[in-house]
Amino acid sequence: MAATRPGLRLYGIKACDTMKKARTWLEEHGLPYDFHDYKSAGIDRAHLQAWCDEHGWQVVLNRAGTTFRKLDDAQKADLDQAKAIELMLAQPSMIKRPVLELGDKTLVGFKPDTYAAELASTN
Repeated sequence: MAATRPGLRLYGIKACDTMKKARTWLEEHGLPYDFHDYKSAGIDRAHLQAWCDEHGWQVVLNRAGTTFRKLDDAQKADLDQAKAIELMLAQPSMIKRPVLELGDKTLVGFKPDTYAAELASTN
């Protein structure tokens, strides 16, 4: 399967198990991508704003992760998009992984069926 869609970019953290599954899936399907490790390289406000606008901050903020759960109650209280973005800028490991940029849209999280459906047009 050859990719015709330019610019697949995968955002996440290198050591994350879900990231490894997504990277393996893309490689097994012959889909080249650029990888951006936001734990080591950081992430900018514009990306977080765009992802939250597209999916909702509730999807982008990983509230099930250890980093979020370790926050004190005051930091978790009264969350809204602006506060969620500030938390994710301060600690990128709170961003749900992976985020796959398809050019015109993004996918948050990894589900093989979703990747297959969304990337079928690259055949």
